[in-house]
Amino acid sequence: MRTIIVTGASAGIGRAVAERFLDAGWRVGLIARRGALLVDLATGRNAMPIPCDVTQPDEVRHAFDAFIAETGRLDVLFNNAGIFTTPAMIDEVAIEDWDRAVAVNQTGMFLCARAAFGIMRRQDPQGGRIINNGSVSAHVPREGAVTYTMTKHAITGLTRQLALDGRAFAIACGQIDIGNARTEMVAAMAAREQAAGRPVPPTMDVALVADAVLRMAELPPEANVLFQTLMATRMPLVGRG
Repeated sequence: MRTIIVTGASAGIGRAVAERFLDAGWRVGLIARRGALLVDLATGRNAMPIPCDVTQPDEVRHAFDAFIAETGRLDVLFNNAGIFTTPAMIDEVAIEDWDRAVAVNQTGMFLCARAAFGIMRRQDPQGGRIINNGSVSAHVPREGAVTYTMTKHAITGLTRQLALDGRAFAIACGQIDIGNARTEMVAAMAAREQAAGRPVPPTMDVALVADAVLRMAELPPEANVLFQTLMATRMPLVGRG
């Protein structure tokens, strides 16, 4: 049975992806801070809830060790946990918001990738796949989103580095950049736009993201999607103002 760890699995994209992999017959490790929501998702299914704060190195290490102790192998990591802090111009961004964004979106993804890479490098047979959740913000920013934009650019660098360093160990690394899947975070963003009298941005079903991640994960070892952009068709990602 194939195995995957999904971070940020308690809600949004992470939860949708975890549910899709469970439906496809995978053994799924569920990582997030909100343990009760993980238990709810795991009940009666082939899932292992592992409450964990991805910003804490010891917690990440213990979470991945616990999963391997039960399954013996990690085939895929969906490196997904992330936050969107309060929108603001850079001179008005609270330093605490910057620190939180870096801790979760950057350090958290580094720590989880680090743990997965180490396991995949040393397991037998060697190898695996790391799929990072980037963002279309890694290409085109949204107004007032400096903390999110900067940290998501860092994930693109992480993906490229792991794709390079993983070659010698049969570890593939790819990234999915998602634009406006219908999640709690996007709903909050849409509400802000509506309150400001601006058009509500087009969105797409989050289940489409889950399907895309599953397709990336199910590729044979000799193939990899290095970067994929999946977006609501009518969102204004490209074009001239």
